[in-house]
Amino acid sequence: MNIRVLALSGAALIALWHPAVQAAEAAAADAPRDEDQIIVTAANAGTKTETPLIELPQPIKVITSDQFISQGAISISDTVKYAAGVLANPYGRDTRVDGFIVRGIDALQFRDGMRDIFSYYASITSDPYNFSRVEIVRGPASVLFGQGSIGGLVNLVSKTPEFKTGGELNLVYGSYDRKEAMGDVNVALADNLAVRLVARVRDADTYVDHVPDDRRMFAPSIRWQPTPDTDVVLTGLYQKDETGSTSQFLPIVGTFRPNTAYPAGKLDPYTFVGKPGWDRYNGRLLQGGGSITHKFSDNVRLSLKARYIDSDLEYNTHYADSYTNPIDPFSVYGTDGRTIGLYSSASNARMNVFSTDNNLQFTFNTGANIEHKLLVGLDYSWNKVAKQETYGAAEIVDLYDIDRDALAAYKPTGPFNIDSQKQLGVYVQDQIRFFDRVSVVLGARRDRVTSSAGSTDHAITFRAGIIGEIGAGFSPFFSYTESFLPVAGSIVNLDGSIGDPYKPQTGTQFETGVKWQPAPSTLVTITAFHIKERNRVLYLAGSATTQSGELTTKGFEIEASHTLPGNFELLANYGYSKLKSEVNTSLDYMPRHTASIWSTKTFGLADEAQLRLGGGVVYSGKSISTNALWSIVTPSRTTVDALAEINWQSWRFALNATNLLNNKYYASCLARGDCFMGAPRNVMGTIGYRF
Repeated sequence: MNIRVLALSGAALIALWHPAVQAAEAAAADAPRDEDQIIVTAANAGTKTETPLIELPQPIKVITSDQFISQGAISISDTVKYAAGVLANPYGRDTRVDGFIVRGIDALQFRDGMRDIFSYYASITSDPYNFSRVEIVRGPASVLFGQGSIGGLVNLVSKTPEFKTGGELNLVYGSYDRKEAMGDVNVALADNLAVRLVARVRDADTYVDHVPDDRRMFAPSIRWQPTPDTDVVLTGLYQKDETGSTSQFLPIVGTFRPNTAYPAGKLDPYTFVGKPGWDRYNGRLLQGGGSITHKFSDNVRLSLKARYIDSDLEYNTHYADSYTNPIDPFSVYGTDGRTIGLYSSASNARMNVFSTDNNLQFTFNTGANIEHKLLVGLDYSWNKVAKQETYGAAEIVDLYDIDRDALAAYKPTGPFNIDSQKQLGVYVQDQIRFFDRVSVVLGARRDRVTSSAGSTDHAITFRAGIIGEIGAGFSPFFSYTESFLPVAGSIVNLDGSIGDPYKPQTGTQFETGVKWQPAPSTLVTITAFHIKERNRVLYLAGSATTQSGELTTKGFEIEASHTLPGNFELLANYGYSKLKSEVNTSLDYMPRHTASIWSTKTFGLADEAQLRLGGGVVYSGKSISTNALWSIVTPSRTTVDALAEINWQSWRFALNATNLLNNKYYASCLARGDCFMGAPRNVMGTIGYRF
């Protein structure tokens, strides 16, 4: 048996993308392999240090690019749908933003260990082809990452150069006239200098008429290793999207529920309600960043990194007035059951972000069998979001036969409203390993946050955890973590006036579980958690907002994986989370139950053509949304994905299908009055060449 296991069990939000780690992976890949040899490379997202998953008192999930490409992912949201405790695309596929719910709570998006998104509708979505892996940290992570949400965070790890020459070119054609060309080329210019270019060009439509999905993405990077102990990586990104909104905010009445005033009228759930050519979500994104890693000795390592983001976005949209009277929205504008008000808005947004994270790691012993990894760090971030927005007067339309040419078209006017925020954090963490069997993680952080609204907030957060091996591959663990999330902006009152600045969201979590690793290729994690979140932002009718008191989430997760690279893969997950608000019952609850299973099997000889077949099932339980008027129950839904792939010499031929059975389902219907459809079947064929 010749097995190589690359157990990237939760790469550190810094360490996993460090050139030093990538060098270790490359060395492992190139090393000679003996019979029955198992190579395990592990790094950890929960600690910012290279730590085997079995030594971490926290569940971490890493999805490699091979996995999410095999699963047919076309967005970042798609990449996380086969993870325990994670709900992907909670409001259906959205071409404007990526959405994921971790443990019942919105998760923040990070890129290479630093927060990536600071405002809704101020930037375009990230391209999954530009990342080598996606990491999910479940539970609060503020001690190391500062601006982490209470439920968890999703971190995207960029592709960076390796010291070898090779690459791939791919052509894709798929549903809705999707045409794509993608390339990933790495060139070793010298033993210590390499460059990499990742690019995508896409021309595509979507399942909603007049909503394109066009993209141009160009991501160059360079890596230089002036000494064996020093790595320098510079990365860049240019991306331009021309799209719209696949989320059309259709009224519940006439879609999910019958329209009793117009019994013959069942609205097409993929109806486009805007003005072709005017409704759009077009943006341009520029990013530049770099990292330096230097080992002063085997016991001292310095890590420095920084990134700057510049984003411009144009967003014009129409949406029906489903909110004035959610139970019977058509009655507000007539008696025929067809007439409704159509609102519109035109906006420009600019987002600028600077982030830096720097730390020193010390490795030492305080006894013959007591090992320490001490991490001391400082991070800083500054972000500014400027928005210019104009709202159009309500236009009365026949929703079943819209005269789209007659809809108004205009440009945003007036000054830009600016929200900005600065955060400075200092953190320290000690990982203590006793007798190579018990691991203890202790951490603390101090934050100072100032905002343009005039608020200044301070917070100290802590974490503590313990995990120990008791035999037969079993390692029970327990942890306590705290979270601190500054929220930019101010409360918007129902009359449109501006209220007090938002308070920071805070949270605490207790978690206990067990990890079972009978062999390096197999890992089972069972965990139970209790989260309490305070100062949650709630979005009300129109543009009004408020903050609730407390939100409690309880649940448990089961995650199992068995992977023999190049042969067989099996992933099985289940998550349960129950949310309870103690002060506000209008929260839109997420499904309590989520489950998924994914498997692939490779057939054929190593030196000849190989056939790889795969399939998966994703299940989301029913969800309930309620307010003072009514309760809406969105039924459970199940989708099936499939893969058929042939690899022959340097060629790859693949056929991916998501929602293979074309289940037409509602991802979510909200008591405020609108519904969101899940994505229908999508089929893509790929021809690829590797060199």
